[in-house]
Amino acid sequence: MLLFLAFLIGIIAGLRAMTAPAAAAWGAALGWFDVSQTPLAFMGYQWTPWIFTLLAVVELISDQLPTTPSRKVPIQFGARIIMGALAGATVGASGGPLVAGLIAGIVGAIAGTLGAAAARGKLASVFGRDLPAALIEDIVAVGGALLIVGAVP
Repeated sequence: MLLFLAFLIGIIAGLRAMTAPAAAAWGAALGWFDVSQTPLAFMGYQWTPWIFTLLAVVELISDQLPTTPSRKVPIQFGARIIMGALAGATVGASGGPLVAGLIAGIVGAIAGTLGAAAARGKLASVFGRDLPAALIEDIVAVGGALLIVGAVP
C-alpha cells in the first residue's frame, strides 16, 4: 500500500512538480506520518512545507502563462522526476524502505508527466483553449495530493 501511495504522489509530481513535495512536507510536519528518524526528517521541519507551498503556488500561476515550456522538455521533465522522487521517498520512508518509495515516486512522475501532457492536450482541444484544462489539472493535482498524503498510514 505504501509503495502504491509513493507511486501516486509521483504521478502528482508529473502534473505539478512542486505540489507533490508540498503535500508530503505538510503530511510530515502535521504529524500525519513520521519521517523524523530518516534522512528526510527535514521534510517535517517547521518551514519546509511553507517553502514548498510557496513554490507550488508560483508553479500553479506560472503554468497558466502561454510562455511556460512543455513539461516534456528536459529541465521540466527532470524537475518532475526529482520532485516525484523526493515526495515518493518521503512517503516510503514513513513506514518502509526510503529507496523503494523513491523509485516508485520516479516511476509515478514519469507516468504522470507523460499521461498528464496527453490528457491536458485532449482536454484543451475539447475546450478549444488551454486554460480550462490547466485549471482542471490544478484541481486534480492539489486534491489528489491531499488525498494521497492523508491516506499514508
